Amino acid sequence: MRTLELAGTRVPVIGQGTWQMGEDRSRHTEEVAALRLGIELGMTLIDTAEMYAEGGAEEVVRDAIAGQRDSVFLVSKVYPHNASRQGIAQACERSLRRLGTDYIDLYLLHWRGQYPLEETVDAFERLREAGKIGRWGVSNFDLDDLQELDAPACATNQVLYNLEQRGIEFDLLPWSQQQRLPVMAYCPIGQGGKMLANATLKQVAARHDMTPAQVALAWILRQDGVIAIPKAVRPEHIRLNAQAARLQLDAGDLEALDQAFHAPQRKQRLAMV
Repeated sequence: MRTLELAGTRVPVIGQGTWQMGEDRSRHTEEVAALRLGIELGMTLIDTAEMYAEGGAEEVVRDAIAGQRDSVFLVSKVYPHNASRQGIAQACERSLRRLGTDYIDLYLLHWRGQYPLEETVDAFERLREAGKIGRWGVSNFDLDDLQELDAPACATNQVLYNLEQRGIEFDLLPWSQQQRLPVMAYCPIGQGGKMLANATLKQVAARHDMTPAQVALAWILRQDGVIAIPKAVRPEHIRLNAQAARLQLDAGDLEALDQAFHAPQRKQRLAMV
């Protein structure tokens, strides 16, 4: 698995997302097994959040990383309404308990909310100094938000990015690459399968004897400094995700995909889900 540097650590370019995990207790064992398989295949970065199933996803992660915490790079996110000096410390303690660990490698503000950024950053720094978190970052921040944040200590920005949602390529992604700020792409293969049914995407996949989802992941990873965090539960999908890091798309592939999924020609409002 290819790696890049995130928060001072080498991490795989494909990690594992956990959105919608933990919502159905009857699937707990299956979801734990899915994350464990992903870890075995080298996808040792796991992304979660207190918002996902109101902590339920963090509990799935807890059972998946039991006995192998040191081999996993753990990312979680705090609700904006908890991002005050006092609230963020309390939210972090709750996440630590649910995750069954005494530290989170990377702790993100899920999106911008009511509290001043200076207050949230101060709270993050206190957690870092206390050893509760390794580094901190943000999620769903547009370029103007990052410029206002103006914090070299910010380790990443996690945003929606896939073939259908290319808005960050206009200004946010180039700026992030210039600043050497890694970008984490959530929903990298879209939602609901519509994108994966695109005829051009299927044609490119067929040329490489790969799946449309693998091509979608490889397309994201063509960019420097980008990490994809797809969510998968079925073992066959997990194995395919891990293999996607090896796929190199050629100029013809990229041109065809540009024709099918147009790059932004002007500034777009940051997309979120």
